[in-house]
Amino acid sequence: MPNYRRAYIPGGTFFFTVKTERNAPIFREDFAVKILGNVLRETKKLWPTEIDAIVLLPDHLHTIWSLPPGDAAVAFG
Repeated sequence: MPNYRRAYIPGGTFFFTVKTERNAPIFREDFAVKILGNVLRETKKLWPTEIDAIVLLPDHLHTIWSLPPGDAAVAFG
């Protein structure tokens, strides 16, 4: 298991990339994009973050999320 470093910055903004398993181009399919959208909306209900930007490609996505002011507890991940 990798030893990830986390920055606990209250109200911080973070960039991250998510890759599909074995570079499978699942986001070419409309149903996969709809599922991703549903999951992101549900996630925002549980953890009040701002999704500042998303770039969705067939086999991965890049995104920038901001925590609420004063919040350093990145609970997801």
